[in-house]
Amino acid sequence: MSSRRSAVLAVLALFAAACAPSRREPAAVHLTDDWGRGLDIAPATRIVSLAPATTELVFALGLGDRLVGRTTWCDYPAEARAIPDVGAGLAPNVEAVAAQRPDLVLVYGSEANRDAVRQLEELGIAVAVLRVDRAEDVRRAARTIAALAGRPAAGDSLVAAFDTALVSAATGRPAIRPAVYVDVQANPPLTVGAGSYLTEILDAAGARNVFGDVATPSAPVSVEAIAARDPSVILVLRSDTTLGSDLPTRPGWRAVRAVREGRVLVLPGALYDRPSPRMPQAVRDLAGRLHRIAAP
Repeated sequence: MSSRRSAVLAVLALFAAACAPSRREPAAVHLTDDWGRGLDIAPATRIVSLAPATTELVFALGLGDRLVGRTTWCDYPAEARAIPDVGAGLAPNVEAVAAQRPDLVLVYGSEANRDAVRQLEELGIAVAVLRVDRAEDVRRAARTIAALAGRPAAGDSLVAAFDTALVSAATGRPAIRPAVYVDVQANPPLTVGAGSYLTEILDAAGARNVFGDVATPSAPVSVEAIAARDPSVILVLRSDTTLGSDLPTRPGWRAVRAVREGRVLVLPGALYDRPSPRMPQAVRDLAGRLHRIAAP
């Protein structure tokens, strides 16, 4: 009797095991990064981001709890500052990155990072190279990071919200399209051209880049050329906006009418100079500032 009972219990145990839900491994992710490199990895749970733009995207996607390393310049959102700092994002310290035991490293697509990518891969660490230079890059990178984390729907949702917010932000544009000069560097003067993310912000905010005919992202110019193009407003980006602008004290700059008349806006660099999900916020902020400075 006992042997029969044991046999019945064994059959029931096998039946229960067959009916129990199986614990399957997460499906692998297959995609190509911005250097055309094929990636085939399990969804990432420990991420190091080596660019402020991708760090912002990780948090915007709701993946901040998976971030285990970031660069010194990754200062947004505030929670990012609690993440271990691994140093520079260009030619990074590979040992410092590897010490965080990541299963994915997000790297900006610069040739300065080519050697680090090779070294990280030799250590068996997956690397995704992402060029985030324009608004379209923000969309693509959002979808890529979300897919690499096994949450593709989060990427689609973020892109949809990003586009909706951009349309909404553009409704606050000034009635008259002001001509704007963007001060990137003082000596020699350096500004942005048509290939710049900042020009995209200007266009969306209803402004016109006075050097928008320059095809490259940035270009050196002269004070004489700036004065000749006569911008209505000059934008100066600062990490600390309380410092104000030194344009009136620069040699020769009083030849520019906007400088003489005090039409210079000092803007927070962290919001304006990196492509990020906060582009709609930058557009709305700039449109409001331009409307106020152009008002009688």
